[in-house]
Amino acid sequence: MSEQNILEVKDLTKHFKAGKKQIVHAVDGISFTLERGKTLGLVGESGCGKSSCARTIIRMYDPTAGQIILDGTDITNMKQKELMPYRKKMQMIFQDPYASLNARMTVRDIIAEPLLAHKMVKNKEESNELVYPMLERVGLTKEHANRYAHEFSGGQRQRVGIARALILEPQLVICDEPISALDVSIQAQVINLLKDFQEEKGLSYLFIAHDLSMVRYVSDDVGVMYLGQLVEMSEADEIYKNPLHPYTKGLLGSVPIANPKLARQKEKSSIEGDIPSPINPPSGCRFHTRCPYAKPECSQVTPKLVDVGKGHRVACHLCGQ
Repeated sequence: MSEQNILEVKDLTKHFKAGKKQIVHAVDGISFTLERGKTLGLVGESGCGKSSCARTIIRMYDPTAGQIILDGTDITNMKQKELMPYRKKMQMIFQDPYASLNARMTVRDIIAEPLLAHKMVKNKEESNELVYPMLERVGLTKEHANRYAHEFSGGQRQRVGIARALILEPQLVICDEPISALDVSIQAQVINLLKDFQEEKGLSYLFIAHDLSMVRYVSDDVGVMYLGQLVEMSEADEIYKNPLHPYTKGLLGSVPIANPKLARQKEKSSIEGDIPSPINPPSGCRFHTRCPYAKPECSQVTPKLVDVGKGHRVACHLCGQ
């Protein structure tokens, strides 16, 4: 693993049992690297495996196969006690701040809990020296410390979630759709807060989202997932200016444009139908059942994610494979 990479994922697979014989192919053999101080955006439809991928990387789920290398150390098969030192290096911001915050704990206790769990402070009183400045840093105040999660707005709760994730000063933060449940005006505030922390602390982000325009704004590189697999990956500007995979083109074509004239000129989305079941994914290219350009080879041979130039990787038979 290169020293410039904080995270390396190799052929990561996560399957879930669904009954006695059925298996959910949530994540199926994806590979990527994330450089220190950079942001990798992960996009795709609901049910494509983005969140399962994130939770497997952070070891909330045990991987079925593959490797997870964090800061040069393979954490794939570590037991929970062995993982404790590495949990400090890798934290997560969840999609629903209300569901991810303990309703019985005050904000002060929620943010202090990681410090006590990792024995970075001796007691709650000592933790206040770190908790109160962090509250100020995320746009809250010391007066908010003794309130409970239900007393805050959605944006304020997400700020608490950010404070809890960053109080340990991690190197990698996994953001699992951290703004999807927030108002548009609040989304910008939260994104700017995350970018400020990245500039100050040199954080690396794995940023998962549905909003493609927001992903372009925050990400250095973008990976596109479909039904548990990566179908395209490149620098953010390249993938938005020159999308190659039909699925990526369809996603970008579905983004609304405020200008009516430009909207009429824009190529419409080519994605039709619903995403197939991950219990019984299609053979070959998994997108072939919805692809308007599919040919017989697409249903028979699984395309590999290959570099077609300038680090732009795509898994599609239409792109010269």
